[in-house]
Amino acid sequence: MMPQTISDTRTWQATLDLGFSRKGARSVLSAQNHTGPLLVQRALYPEGPEVCHMAILHPPSGIAGGDEIDINIHVAKEAHATLTTPGATRWYKANGRRARQTIRLTVEPQARLDWLPMENIFYEQADATNQIEISLQPGARAIGWEISQLGSILKDGHWGSGRVRSSASLRIADRLLWVEEGSIAATDPLRTSVAGLAGLPIHATLWCFGPTLAAAPTESLSAQMPWREDLRAGMTVISYDTTQSLHMVRCTGLHAEDVRNLLVEAWMILRRDVLGIVGTPLRLWNT
Repeated sequence: MMPQTISDTRTWQATLDLGFSRKGARSVLSAQNHTGPLLVQRALYPEGPEVCHMAILHPPSGIAGGDEIDINIHVAKEAHATLTTPGATRWYKANGRRARQTIRLTVEPQARLDWLPMENIFYEQADATNQIEISLQPGARAIGWEISQLGSILKDGHWGSGRVRSSASLRIADRLLWVEEGSIAATDPLRTSVAGLAGLPIHATLWCFGPTLAAAPTESLSAQMPWREDLRAGMTVISYDTTQSLHMVRCTGLHAEDVRNLLVEAWMILRRDVLGIVGTPLRLWNT
């Protein structure tokens, strides 16, 4: 066996596979496997036995050049899992090696998933690929978000050097309903363009699939979206069939806390109206 080089020891290869199933009235973590520095805290049930809450931990507290992270979540029929992270995911200087994180979410019929991680923060000279693949079976309902911060709000221009590649897709059975890919560099004009990020360092997307909302609640939620210099948001709906849709909230902002608060408010409304479960802010977010 070849000896491990110094450069090899400076990268993390980590995987985490979690499976949730329904046992009587309780949703439980029924399968768990990990390699490298990815762990989970114990299951919590602040909403009762039907919803299993769990936080995903990444002890190194950041992703550096060359790191590869794979997270796979599977929610079996009639189970409900709510997943978050205790803090932001920080992407550090690449040193010539691209870092990657891939998240795969699979939800079976009549199952529910809340995917609610804290934000990604991309620091100077990061070279990152961030991917999420969502696979839902007919009858599944799911809601989640992705929040990205480019650089530091304390720095003039926020982010001076680096590149982020991102992709997202959502399938219902074998049908692709939503897909997008993007690449943005610190020097990209899109960062300052009025048609792009308008100079704001944070952008986010909330997605929610399930029964189509009636016109009144959809219009009510859309009317709540702010449009000001430091926080801008809008809502769109993509129809899957005559009864189901993908509801989406897009947001850009100056402060991560403002973006998170906006998404939490939208999540509470959509979780209630689309997933059929009242949403309350997670206790972990207040610590």
